[in-house]
Amino acid sequence: MPSFDIVSKVDMQEVDNAVNQTVKEIAQRYDFKGSKCEVTQEKESIKVLADDDFRLKSIIDILQSKFIKRGISVKALQYGKAESASGGMVRQVITIQQGISKEKGKELNAVIKETKLKVQSQIQDDQVRVTGKNIDDLQEVIRILKGKDLGIEMQFINFRS
Repeated sequence: MPSFDIVSKVDMQEVDNAVNQTVKEIAQRYDFKGSKCEVTQEKESIKVLADDDFRLKSIIDILQSKFIKRGISVKALQYGKAESASGGMVRQVITIQQGISKEKGKELNAVIKETKLKVQSQIQDDQVRVTGKNIDDLQEVIRILKGKDLGIEMQFINFRS
């Protein structure tokens, strides 16, 4: 029976490259001279530390542009609340979303059921598997899901006929 999987994965090497490029650009830009701005990456998150809100927003803009240039969707980024740090600095944690959460999986299932196509979908850990008897129905589901904005980056893998 034909099937495919819907996943949401981010290449962490590309994330690392984007963070490194951001750090280099901050070091070279004139408007950041003499500031104590930092961008550090931990396992699944990025910490941004800046002198003020304006510089924080500038750093996030630079980071987003680097992500886009490296082919990483900015939908994979979940922004924490900007909070004040010691010394009058501002800190924000950006989490990188890996996998599809249970809530998003249920939302995907609901969208697939609304299509009234003869396919079944089920949540498996951090992915959703869609099966059906007709390959054309599966391709139609992929087309519909690409057209919807569900707030997550989706990849369609393991298309088997």
